[in-house]
Amino acid sequence: MKKQLLENFKKYHFEFKHLTVLFIGLIIFQLVLSYVHKASLHNFVENTQEWFQKHSAERFANLSTTTLELLLETSKMNSPVNETDKRKIIQFFDIILNQQVLQQNVEEICLLVNYRNEIKAIDDGRVLFSFIFNQNLEIPESSLQHKEAIRIYDSVKTELVKTEQIINVHSDKQTYHIFVPFVPSGEFIGALYMRNTADVSFIQREIVSNYEETSLIYSSLFLLGLLAMYYISTYTVKERDETQKLLLEEHESSIKQIIEHDKEAMFTKRIYHTHHKAEKVMGFIKDDLRMLSPDNINEVKYRVSRYSNFISRVIYDMKWYDPPVQTIRNAVFKTDLNDVIRFIVENIFNRTARKSGAFKIRMDLDEKIPLLSINEFVVWEVLDPLIQNSIDHGGDTELVINIETKYDSDKKATTLLIYDNGPGIPPELLETNEAGVKKLFQENVSTKTEGQHSGYGCYIAYEISKQRCGWSIDVENLEGGGCKFTIGI
Repeated sequence: MKKQLLENFKKYHFEFKHLTVLFIGLIIFQLVLSYVHKASLHNFVENTQEWFQKHSAERFANLSTTTLELLLETSKMNSPVNETDKRKIIQFFDIILNQQVLQQNVEEICLLVNYRNEIKAIDDGRVLFSFIFNQNLEIPESSLQHKEAIRIYDSVKTELVKTEQIINVHSDKQTYHIFVPFVPSGEFIGALYMRNTADVSFIQREIVSNYEETSLIYSSLFLLGLLAMYYISTYTVKERDETQKLLLEEHESSIKQIIEHDKEAMFTKRIYHTHHKAEKVMGFIKDDLRMLSPDNINEVKYRVSRYSNFISRVIYDMKWYDPPVQTIRNAVFKTDLNDVIRFIVENIFNRTARKSGAFKIRMDLDEKIPLLSINEFVVWEVLDPLIQNSIDHGGDTELVINIETKYDSDKKATTLLIYDNGPGIPPELLETNEAGVKKLFQENVSTKTEGQHSGYGCYIAYEISKQRCGWSIDVENLEGGGCKFTIGI
């Protein structure tokens, strides 16, 4: 299993762009992680404030109220008889009402009572003593600063009297207005008000400081690790790319050598294929020289000259894989297609037929055909293998080969037809490949016996017609038997 996973991993190649994307992705991940951590810290601070509200501020206000209630109950049980006791009680009241402000987070404290249908705020021990023991309430000017506390108390008074439970009012995210029912001896006479601001900045500072220190160390190590990985990976990829480049160059060189070798092998086969034609033409030249007489000297000279030119063309083709295009198509060439067909038929194939009597060739040539700017021996190289193909596969019946030329003046197009009455071409050779080329026109394809140097005649005719002369060429079987080659010029 482990080996299989390793093999699957080796299939993937990391490029420079992949490492760059990975590096950027890890940086983004670090930023997201930092954002999430800060959001968590914010939630923690808010939860801390809520805890402070529930478990600290309210408890502190409740404790102060209870202390004040106990002090009042104790003072009523032991009524002051002299000024010394009075001053002590007033001092205790001042401690409860004033010194609480010295505590952290407490910003305001007072006792809110109902007096003559009004709400009064008491923050002085002498005023509270006079209110409790003398039923007299005179609020000094300095105590008129609790207007906000009176306003909020007036809005929650009904609920406070009904429930006699602590009420906490938020004025912003950090300030709490706490109202604790004031019920000495079980009688509700008002509420102790305390304004408390939750100051958790010191906690936040400590957490942020620790986080920044940890984050700095972590980010530094993280960045150094990424840079090290980035450098090592980039160096490794660079070495791999250089190795691949050298391998590709070597592979390219090897492919070039194989192509050159294949070209040489194909060229050799093509030369071998045309060798017997040149050999046959040389035999005709020898026969003409033996038959030379004063009566036929001009005729023999004409034939030998064209035979020799054909041999020269064959020798010239031996020099090139791909002959220059100007030796094939050129404005200086003025080739009469009908004349080339007549010469090939009369002086090549009919000379053979007269010896064997195995076939007949009929010609129906359109004399309106214009001259071609194609080397006549290139035309010869196209026609010869196509006619020879009909002869070689004509079967045992009396073979008749027809050669026709037609000219369409409107389209300015010439059509050359070569068809016979033989058995035709096997259907599998008429199938096309991915490029649309029929199998008969492909290299190394033949119906002859295996082991012979065959399969190049129709291939050569197709290559010259299609690739060098720019003609169209096709082959098909006829309904009555035989096959037909069609060349569009």
